[in-house]
Amino acid sequence: MSGIAIRANKSLKQQASSLLRHIQSHPSACPCHICTSSMAAPFKALKDSTTLRNLSASRAEPQQKEYAFEMAASNIRYGPGVTKEVGMDFKNLGIERVALFTDSNLLNMLPVKTAVEALESQGIKYDIYSDVKIEPKDYAVLDAIKWAREKNPQAYLAVGGGSVIDTAKIANLLHTYPEADMMDFVNAPLGKGKPVDRKVFPLIAVPTTAGTGSETTGTAIFDLTSKKSKTGIAHRALKPLLGIVDPLNTKSMPASVKASSGLDVLCHSLESYTAIPYQERVPRPTNPILRPAYQGANPISDIFSLEALRMTAKYLPRAFRDPEDFEAQEQMLLAATLAGVGFGNAGVHLCHGLSYPISSQNKGYKHAGYVVDHPIVPHGVSVAVTSPAVFKFTAPSNPERHLQAAEIFGADITNAKAESAGEILSEALKDFLYNKLGDQPHGIKALGFTRDDIGSLVDGAVPQRRVLNLAPDVHSYDEGRLRESLSNILEESLEF
Repeated sequence: MSGIAIRANKSLKQQASSLLRHIQSHPSACPCHICTSSMAAPFKALKDSTTLRNLSASRAEPQQKEYAFEMAASNIRYGPGVTKEVGMDFKNLGIERVALFTDSNLLNMLPVKTAVEALESQGIKYDIYSDVKIEPKDYAVLDAIKWAREKNPQAYLAVGGGSVIDTAKIANLLHTYPEADMMDFVNAPLGKGKPVDRKVFPLIAVPTTAGTGSETTGTAIFDLTSKKSKTGIAHRALKPLLGIVDPLNTKSMPASVKASSGLDVLCHSLESYTAIPYQERVPRPTNPILRPAYQGANPISDIFSLEALRMTAKYLPRAFRDPEDFEAQEQMLLAATLAGVGFGNAGVHLCHGLSYPISSQNKGYKHAGYVVDHPIVPHGVSVAVTSPAVFKFTAPSNPERHLQAAEIFGADITNAKAESAGEILSEALKDFLYNKLGDQPHGIKALGFTRDDIGSLVDGAVPQRRVLNLAPDVHSYDEGRLRESLSNILEESLEF
């Protein structure tokens, strides 16, 4: 795969910086001309005459397959200590009052203290909302929206993990639409899925975990309690104006949080790399504003996703085992950002689609190392726990990519057959999860679920067609076949 590999003579830090500059300096046009060598293979259909004829007919047939992709990501500033610059950023924007979102655990810790000092140094007034919940439920997000509308800030600053950044995104959006209901923008079919046609207020995101990549994306996730599943809002307009990626802010993460956050990076990378090629997605939008944030794999997202996967395989075990391994922590934060750019445009699929009901239907499991007063299945754990079964299922669609991923995790693929790709990657993932990362839950049974719960979990996953349809072939499944496939994956995921 030399066509998508980063040149070996660059350091990982140089690789990350180069990739981030690349995505920020290229417009969101359709740069298909960059496809070269093996990178172009999944997308070669664009070049054949049949596809070109389809493109010519597109004006008359708007429901055809997609023919374009867009790349969107927040501006990113990386460096140890850059959190202290956020006050100047708001000053440069002409902002006088900011809403600072965080959670109660971070309120008196270094990342928030540094951010507050930065605001005060520039005379920026601020109100703090510290009631963000980890893995937030809809009523917690509604409370944040109410607070934001009352405070009426000129801009937002989110300092925390994905839950904090996502809550700030939604509060910002509904502050921009004071007459709207949150469900107006929630992804269909659970919500109305309305497009965002107003400019939201500036948001600067400062991640304190190395996992979600939310500082780069227009996606915000929460638990919709009435449906016993997670859902969210996904639109490019929600992405932060700037992501402050400061390695100093992740030094205090407990080992269990490092592991679960890193597992989110793993699944972001692997799901986006194995998603359907963007030109296989249907229907083609009738207007560019309707083109979804999650579009399927494309040549640019592949670069980010694959490099993030390599970095995760190399550095996550080190970051987990040694709290003093600052290099590993630093590289995992970069990996999370790179994966955010990748999946934020290509999308995720089955691991995430199944994770939403796994998290929201939690029967009482509380993951060790999380300082919370309620049961919790961390997001990274909920996505990774089905990954061995998921990628065994998706492997026949593209054995080469699945074998490539298995090799990244240490599998010997020298004489591997294409039909064995799923089994090989599945075993490599199990080894990574259960041997290199300590005592991760060995299947959903360890989270408290039984075979009798599979039907309810499937019920919670089926409405997630927005992400499920990005899995190879799944977009063509009727509901009966989809339910059967999801049931089989969950059955295999009961216990490893």
